[in-house]
Amino acid sequence: MTGPSLAAPAPRPTMTPAEMPPTMVPTPYRVVDRREETYDTVTLTLEPVAAPIPAYRPGQFTMLYAFGVGEVPISISGGDGGTLVQTLRAVGAVTRALCAAEPGATIGVRGPFGTEWDVPSAAGRDVIIVAGGIGLAPLRPVVLAALADRSRFRRVGVLIGARTPRDLLFTDQFAGWRARGAEVAVTVDQADTEWLGDVGLVTALVDHAEFDPGGAAAFVCGPEVMMRFTARSLRRRGVAADRIRVSLERNMKCGVGLCGHCQLGPLLLCRDGPVRSYADIADLIVVKEL
Repeated sequence: MTGPSLAAPAPRPTMTPAEMPPTMVPTPYRVVDRREETYDTVTLTLEPVAAPIPAYRPGQFTMLYAFGVGEVPISISGGDGGTLVQTLRAVGAVTRALCAAEPGATIGVRGPFGTEWDVPSAAGRDVIIVAGGIGLAPLRPVVLAALADRSRFRRVGVLIGARTPRDLLFTDQFAGWRARGAEVAVTVDQADTEWLGDVGLVTALVDHAEFDPGGAAAFVCGPEVMMRFTARSLRRRGVAADRIRVSLERNMKCGVGLCGHCQLGPLLLCRDGPVRSYADIADLIVVKEL
């Protein structure tokens, strides 16, 4: 006896671009400026070809699409009035294609996605911004927001670390930040004899920075190992865990919490992050991405 024949499953319907949710359809943006920050990092200024994506909040990210190559998540490093400023490092096929985009080129943008730094919550406090390497790009909007409304905050400290002097971002902006009331300190892991600044880990800057631990709010972004040790240094100084905010990164694909690639414990970081309180993720940040 043979069983009943099984019909082939019906093909899943394919949505047309018009049927897709707006967050899943790339919005065309034109490159209007391209600035080489370092040997492998570029800042692109983008303007919408037609209607822009919704306004971003500091800490959020977009999915940038290189047509015919692919899509990657990139934190927003500035912009206003529909303009986006995105700083990215060439580390793969997609980011290499985006970094090579010259003014006039068109790329796709989805977003903005994710949680924000919530700079206004630090009003009346010392603001400590700690960046490692490319992590200064997502923190640049925090610096600009604090300096744009300088009287709302007490001390504003910007502590910057990089592997070498040639890896430092936005070096031409440091003097302007200082002139507007920020205390900017810079260190590198390795340097030659031409470097006259500090050499060492950025956590050493945290240990010696002047701020009121009980009245401070910290914003931290960089490699995960750097964020772990920086958060611990801040905690040793007496900064409350719920006043330390970090920006986490995992392999984000969809940006809207559907695919699960960016799962970290109970969190989907494209939806529940990337910015989280250290109090929420102290145990999760030690879990390495597979």
